[in-house]
Amino acid sequence: MSEVEKAVEIYGQGFACSQAVLGAFCEQFGLDVETAYKISSGFGGGMHLNKTCGVITGAFMVIGLKHGRTKADDTEAKVKTYKLMAEFTGKFKAKHKYIGCTALLGCNIATEDGLREAKEKDLFKQLCPDFVKTSAQILKEIL
Repeated sequence: MSEVEKAVEIYGQGFACSQAVLGAFCEQFGLDVETAYKISSGFGGGMHLNKTCGVITGAFMVIGLKHGRTKADDTEAKVKTYKLMAEFTGKFKAKHKYIGCTALLGCNIATEDGLREAKEKDLFKQLCPDFVKTSAQILKEIL
């Protein structure tokens, strides 16, 4: 199973979008799945604040796992990580126009009314799997 398929499957099991993206890639970069799920659990739904979508933050975690710096003076790793994050964001925006949950979903899921609207319209099943898929596809391409 590819990371793309795995990410969509993880999301379909009920994990957050951030968990799906990090969970699909984590083991190949030395992080066990359970720890990955724990680390990324607070990033779904735009950090539960309806900010940057969890597929973006999850992807940034994957990029960091592969290229992130482990020494304060490793500016090369820092620059490469930031460059890949910018590339990822540009590619995601090219396909979906936005990186924030409100703009992607068309409602503010940090509010009761917005969350109700998202559930009534089944947006978490209608839209989010495609965002997860796009995120994983872009990661495979740039990593």
